[in-house]
Amino acid sequence: MRNPAILSISLVLMSSVAFSAQAREFQTSAGTVTATTLADGLRNPWGMQFLPDGAILVTEREGDIRIVKNGTVGAPLPGLPAIAVGGQGGLLDVAKGCDFDSDGTIFVSYSKPGDGGFGTAVARATLVRDGETGGRLENMREIFAMNRMSGGGRHFGSRIVVAPDCNLFITTGDRGDAPRSQDMDDHAGAVLRITPDGGIPADNPYAGGGALPELWSKGHRNPQGAVFDPVDNVLITVEHGARGGDEINRPQPGRNYGWPIITFGRDYSGLSIGEGTEKDGLEQPLMYWDPSIAPSGMAVYRGAMFPEWGDDVFVGALAGQMLVRVERDGEKFKEAERLFEGELGRVRDVRIHPDGSIYLLIDDDPGQLIRIAK
Repeated sequence: MRNPAILSISLVLMSSVAFSAQAREFQTSAGTVTATTLADGLRNPWGMQFLPDGAILVTEREGDIRIVKNGTVGAPLPGLPAIAVGGQGGLLDVAKGCDFDSDGTIFVSYSKPGDGGFGTAVARATLVRDGETGGRLENMREIFAMNRMSGGGRHFGSRIVVAPDCNLFITTGDRGDAPRSQDMDDHAGAVLRITPDGGIPADNPYAGGGALPELWSKGHRNPQGAVFDPVDNVLITVEHGARGGDEINRPQPGRNYGWPIITFGRDYSGLSIGEGTEKDGLEQPLMYWDPSIAPSGMAVYRGAMFPEWGDDVFVGALAGQMLVRVERDGEKFKEAERLFEGELGRVRDVRIHPDGSIYLLIDDDPGQLIRIAK
């Protein structure tokens, strides 16, 4: 890992690396599935995005973004902004814009260096391809940065979700300073909503004032998973609790999800946090875990390969080193199955491929890209 004090634009020139796929079989509620390693040698991969030609954009927390196709991991793409790499910070999520097919727009999130330390930021750029796994990023420009930078390498949040209306949802963590999640003049501990150019959607809850206009919801600890739910047509998120208290939420505009006033977790010392598990004016989670699974990426299953899992939510787990399947239970959710526990590694991101298979990023150095299929 790079020294946290070093701020760098990654310009490492590395030749493409071909990889021979490896496969393992596992028994699940949907029958026998095969986990095939499609790429190895990634450095703490964090986010991925499928591209129309079958290639996959993969971010590495160490500060690089690569194109993976047909078992080949391309060289780092030049054109990224300055990134503060250290702890949980670095290059984080990636998403393609609504008009990617015509203009090549992508969005990346990262920990940005600034006055007073670091903070979550989002930039947009144009992806220019050169062959199957080569290319560069052009027209890179920042469209959002937290208004208060701080030291420490914890809790950047940083998932990007491009909604059907093309606006962006962005998650931010509390940066290890829990009271910031309740400060309406602070971007920390929140779900934010901005336009693709970084503007403020007119229907944001605070577009007219009363709080920072980018805020969608507050009271979050560290949401590292988010997806637009095609079942209910709303955003859902998953966030880290402390010692227990990981939560799935359905963030609604102007709502407060409680951290650190209410939580189902406890401090790492074993002491209680806040005022209990509920309070008037603060929202309850759709479900929670205790003990913690250390959740990260999430996806809602829509596909023909696993009809048994239709509309289920999949959550990657870091501490549990597994993929958790969550079923719907009316308005709430419930855990249904733990897959690959302790077998594949720390599941950082989860995406559903157009063919119905499930893709996982394993956060390690070296880390892997794995395909789950029948």
